[in-house]
Amino acid sequence: MSSTLYRHGVVHSPADPFAEALLVEDGTVAWMGSDDTADGLVAGVDEVVELEGALVAPAFVDAHVHLLETALASAGLDLRAEAGVAGVGDVLDAVARVAAERAAGDRRPVRGTGWDEGAWPEGRPPTLAELDAAGQGLPVYLARVDVHSAVVSSALADLAGLRALPGWSDDGRVEGAAHHAARDVALAVADDEREGLYRAALAQAATVGIASVHEQSAPHVDTRDGLRQLLALTADAACGLPLVVGYRAEACVTADDARALLADVPGLTGIGGDLNVDGSLGSRTAALRHAYADAPGVTGTLHLTAEQIANHVTAVTRAGSHAAFHVIGDRALDELLLGMRAAADVEGTAAIAAAGHRVEHAEMVDAHSLAQIVLLGLRLSVQPAFDAAWGGPDGMYAHRLGAGRAAALNPFADLAAAGVPLALGSDTPVTPLDPWAGVRAAASHHEEHQRISVRAAFRAATRGGWRLAGLDHTGAGELRVGAPAHLAVWRAEHLVVQASRTSAWSADARAGSPLLPDLSPDAPAPQCLRTVRGGVVLHDALD
Repeated sequence: MSSTLYRHGVVHSPADPFAEALLVEDGTVAWMGSDDTADGLVAGVDEVVELEGALVAPAFVDAHVHLLETALASAGLDLRAEAGVAGVGDVLDAVARVAAERAAGDRRPVRGTGWDEGAWPEGRPPTLAELDAAGQGLPVYLARVDVHSAVVSSALADLAGLRALPGWSDDGRVEGAAHHAARDVALAVADDEREGLYRAALAQAATVGIASVHEQSAPHVDTRDGLRQLLALTADAACGLPLVVGYRAEACVTADDARALLADVPGLTGIGGDLNVDGSLGSRTAALRHAYADAPGVTGTLHLTAEQIANHVTAVTRAGSHAAFHVIGDRALDELLLGMRAAADVEGTAAIAAAGHRVEHAEMVDAHSLAQIVLLGLRLSVQPAFDAAWGGPDGMYAHRLGAGRAAALNPFADLAAAGVPLALGSDTPVTPLDPWAGVRAAASHHEEHQRISVRAAFRAATRGGWRLAGLDHTGAGELRVGAPAHLAVWRAEHLVVQASRTSAWSADARAGSPLLPDLSPDAPAPQCLRTVRGGVVLHDALD
């Protein structure tokens, strides 16, 4: 049995809002209380961590990630505005630099992620001809920031056989089936590379206080073998990596289909995730009731019908698991709810609600849809960083949808007020692994009436992830005696210098509320000093 005592800090715990110290024994929270009592425990523990005013809080859960794509994006060209890419010329220069450095005969695809033409002076991505020239004939695959479309070179198009597929455009832009085929070729990795890539992405997650992620695996993203490898790799906390909660997006028709998938991928949590009902707003593939404001006549694409959704939900429910669907547009949500209601007609509303089916993203939820979500017991995995990146009167949402429809997106306060279980995620590599940024974004939504409190957002980013995975019964997501020791230690140096403990940390107005860092717009982000999963240290930056 190992033991670690954390003392002289601030412990975020509803069970003891005034705790200053915490004891972890054999992977479990064994005690919380005052520093005076903690001082008497020092002699009997293996490690003493002097917090010096730092915050000990439940570790984060990122409820929507793509680990292989995240690792490959980190190793490829960063085409985001934050990386200094401001137009087509910058993209082509980056591709040309890679091509110039390649050894003769090295025909590996040039990969890049994160371009967003919306703010570029050209208002468009690079063309196939431009990529051919800059890449000197190499296969080039450059994914848009939402990863629902890309631009490719002729060599990549030939390798993947894209020209005859739906979603191909002669200017090199691909979406739908053509994009999936392009991604299969561009993101193909050797088996001996795969584990290293997974480890790199998971290690990155640990550095920002994440102790678990929900991997949204799908045939167009990664292989079944890859998901099996991930689940086996992280099943035991002793691996030193965040826990991977696995979802596999393969549509089922019968309960036997669902049972076969569950048997073939041991440890699978749910069937779905990136089981796409539609696409994305940025790529104009999200399915809308009314046309895009900046593309008259375009309403996006439905990938699943209500009948297919009903079959899948019924099959998964009967197999004793839960389904999950990628839904962005209001037309897609209509189709999902139609399919869910059809499944409820067969299985009974109580059975559907008890299963804990989930929806990923669900950005366009109106009052009628919200009522059905509540009735059907659906749980939502949402990405507040989307609003931070693309919301507001001048953002991408407003350009795509018009100001009126854009203002109604991501209604976090409405969802929370209705009691819909929420979990926060990043959808990495779409937005970075940065859970505090997600919490801050939920609390500072562009539409003030859709903001939720920092405390509510933090709970959705911690306990919410365990709840959507059906693992909250373990006590995970809270710091209390008997709960698994999934925790993170944080320093917010700009606050530690305050005169008193109560002024050094922001809290809800309710007396005795657990304390959290100041996340006001100008406050620096908290620094992760340590991440712990089940008592095992995953990341350590303590002095």
